[in-house]
Amino acid sequence: MFESPLKKNPYLQSIVENLPDTPGCYQYLNREGTVIYVGKAKNLKRRVSQYFQKEQTGKTRVLVGQIADIRYVVVKSEEDALLLENNLIKKYKPRYNVLLKDDKSYPSICITSEYFPKVFKTRKIIRNGSQYFGPYSHIPTLNEILGLIKQLYTVRTCNLALTPENIRSGKFKPCLDYHIKRCKAPCIALQSHDEYMEQIGEIREILRGNTKELSRSLMDEMRRLSEEMRFEEAMELKRKYDALERFREKSEVVSHIIDNVDVFSIEEDDGSAFINYLHITNGAINQAFTFEYKKKMNETREELLTLGIVEMRERYKSQSKEIVVPFPVDIDLEGVTFTVPQRSDRKKLLDLSLLNVKQYKLDRLKQADKLNPEQKSTRLLKEIQEHLKLDKMPVHIECFDNSNISGTDAVAACIVFRMGKPSKKEYRKYNIKTVVGPDDYASMREVVYRRYSRMIAEGTPLPDLIIADGGKGQMEVIREVVEDTLGQHIAIAGLAKNDRHRTAELLFGFPAMSIGLKQQSALFHLLERIQDEVHRFAITFHRDKRSKRQTASALDNIKGIGAKSKEALLAHFKSVKRIKEAPIEEIEAVIGKSKAQMVKEGLQG
Repeated sequence: MFESPLKKNPYLQSIVENLPDTPGCYQYLNREGTVIYVGKAKNLKRRVSQYFQKEQTGKTRVLVGQIADIRYVVVKSEEDALLLENNLIKKYKPRYNVLLKDDKSYPSICITSEYFPKVFKTRKIIRNGSQYFGPYSHIPTLNEILGLIKQLYTVRTCNLALTPENIRSGKFKPCLDYHIKRCKAPCIALQSHDEYMEQIGEIREILRGNTKELSRSLMDEMRRLSEEMRFEEAMELKRKYDALERFREKSEVVSHIIDNVDVFSIEEDDGSAFINYLHITNGAINQAFTFEYKKKMNETREELLTLGIVEMRERYKSQSKEIVVPFPVDIDLEGVTFTVPQRSDRKKLLDLSLLNVKQYKLDRLKQADKLNPEQKSTRLLKEIQEHLKLDKMPVHIECFDNSNISGTDAVAACIVFRMGKPSKKEYRKYNIKTVVGPDDYASMREVVYRRYSRMIAEGTPLPDLIIADGGKGQMEVIREVVEDTLGQHIAIAGLAKNDRHRTAELLFGFPAMSIGLKQQSALFHLLERIQDEVHRFAITFHRDKRSKRQTASALDNIKGIGAKSKEALLAHFKSVKRIKEAPIEEIEAVIGKSKAQMVKEGLQG
């Protein structure tokens, strides 16, 4: 019988009972007065009460057990609650809230708040009135924008304090940028403040993505100057117009009829959620950013996406009246429409966003794998566990393969993988003893029985997964031995090859079914590696055995010639044929006179 924690804590019970039925944010504090969780609610009383009215599981139960005090803030609307929650999480960094991973490594473009502003790339955000655009997760895009600005405008790059007083006092001299016509020297009043700020205004429009309006404005001004016979000025504007048009052509144009729209998509794994944000202006992507939340509780996809929407719209100061999302979200933003497209240009936008977020997730996984190879192995083994619905992660995997030519020199091999890596000291070779002729099924039956009956007798732990280098028939043979004969329950899979003898599919279950795997995935490559490794090991063993039989059989039949003499002869002459053709004096030099005579007579007979 569940008993509410509030019954044991009259102080908390009093707070919860007196909470208002209005939108707001709540904060949970522990005994030290530290904020450990921040949440938002359409109805504060109903939402907070839910934590104490039913038995919670996992981390939520731990959270509830640490609550010693509750604070709350009432706001006018759900939108205000969302913004306040976002700001409070950033301020307190509560232990049980999702954590937005630090994105300081991504640069932004800064327009300073000086009298004559500078424009430059920076990774440091300073709240001094300067204006920041970004951050840009795709650095080539940022560099291309800065290149366009440098090509179109003569913005200063110096660090001089260009105040009106300093300029009037004549304390500055023009630098090299002035002489090579990259700056118009506002430092010595050769460029007016109004003209300079007109440039800065146009740069802001480019950074906001409003290139279409700026391009139209340049065209209108160019025509006016041409009509007034001011051709040199018109040519300068034409140079700017052409550069801007080339930049616009390179932009990702998605639809000429979509303007001022935000697009969001989300991908998850066990511990993180990845969210992509696109902002569309005049039919082209103006902003694109993907970021990661580290999960702390059992947050739903909807909750995580909601946090991402609020974060990005606040960061980029978006005023879009339409937001495209992959599924419905339960939030109300004043004057904003949420769209879940099924077709048309908006669906293409959503697909593009999903493509970006999946690529970002893949890139982060690759980075993590490089830093922690064991983490990659664990992830792949968990994928196998999920695909095959195994009770536990297959830490110990064994794979079998047979090798023979028309039944001669029949051998088999067993390889062992632990934590996704080969454990070569545990590899085993088997000479087939009970099978006559080319019978792969009978050979597999013999080897599997020998392998696991011995392991059972010695008390050696059995594998978590057995893989047959073959299809349904080989799997069934292994099952008969393991389950019917030995009474063991071990997961059994098969790796089938295609017509070109390449790994094609993973089989599992009885009757065996194909498990769909992407052929370029890391998991598929692991399974391919296992199959290639067992095949290599079996073939090498078979070749060695066949070679020894073929090259040493004639010498083995000569009485009085032991292993050392045989090795010495083969090392010197390389083959039995050469020994047979060699003069007896040369053979004597290797193994002595009496043995040389035996070899000559033995090979002649």
